[in-house]
Amino acid sequence: MRAKWLVLTLACSITSCTTMTSPDTRTSTSGSTLAERVKQLTRGTVWREVAAIPTRFDTQHPQGMVKIGDTLFVSSVEITTPTKRFPQPQGDYDRDTGAGVGHLYKVDMQGNLLADLKLGEGSIYHPGGVDYDGRFIWVPVAEYRPNSRAIIYRVDPATMQATEVFRYGDHVGGIVHNRDGASLHGVSWGSRRFYRWTLDGQGRVSNADVPADKLRVPNPAHYIDYQDCKYLGNGEMLCTGLTNYQVRPDAPRFALGGFEIVDLATNRVIHQVPIQLWTASGLPMTQNPVWVEPTASGLRAYFMPEDGKSTLYVYEADVR
Repeated sequence: MRAKWLVLTLACSITSCTTMTSPDTRTSTSGSTLAERVKQLTRGTVWREVAAIPTRFDTQHPQGMVKIGDTLFVSSVEITTPTKRFPQPQGDYDRDTGAGVGHLYKVDMQGNLLADLKLGEGSIYHPGGVDYDGRFIWVPVAEYRPNSRAIIYRVDPATMQATEVFRYGDHVGGIVHNRDGASLHGVSWGSRRFYRWTLDGQGRVSNADVPADKLRVPNPAHYIDYQDCKYLGNGEMLCTGLTNYQVRPDAPRFALGGFEIVDLATNRVIHQVPIQLWTASGLPMTQNPVWVEPTASGLRAYFMPEDGKSTLYVYEADVR
């Protein structure tokens, strides 16, 4: 009965006036509002659950998520052959490629699958964190191992048609489109490296031929690894993720999630806060995809932490 009530509550109270072709209102009229409110979050912020919606299909291993109007777009990796670690590193690689299929799912707010766009080719099948710029969804797809290679796509959400933008010689695990700075910003495996690719007047990447070791910048923040990032406006991006900790070497691992706002000009974190929310099974809510938007009195966050039989968890917090 509770689940039915939560779904009804979501349908009645969680709506958006954006359309498939309208600007992302989070980073236009209300972009500064979203950034300001995320910066007001503290360890003491109270989050309350307002909905928990089971998905009605196998989500595989979700990675990134954007919400356009009342529709979700979720990137996910379907693993058909798990990667295997080498006894000793082979060049830059610590494991083989495994095998799988990359997906971008279109999902309604009742958890129904509306469309499934397959992305990638060959050993490049692992989609990462995604961004929406008001026209296109940006999706990186990489090999499922560090120091590898990736294809960056932009997807028209209205037609679910993908266009390859460029390829790059590292695992790109998340990407955002900086509309104010005419650039794309990527994070590597574990978000330990930042990349900045410049865009010319026609929207083409002008420095994709620069080797990764010449372009990368180390991420100076280490308390979480980023799973999903979004452009906030004003040269800032919001990244969400987690890291596992142990209180002693023989103790169980403890997963803690969090939000970080990164200044894209300096690659420095300007605000970070733990998100102390977990599923009943112990997964942090920021385990996989996250979408955050402003409300009349604060913030609403959408989380999809579980693989396979996922639940879309919706939480709100007052920050004014």
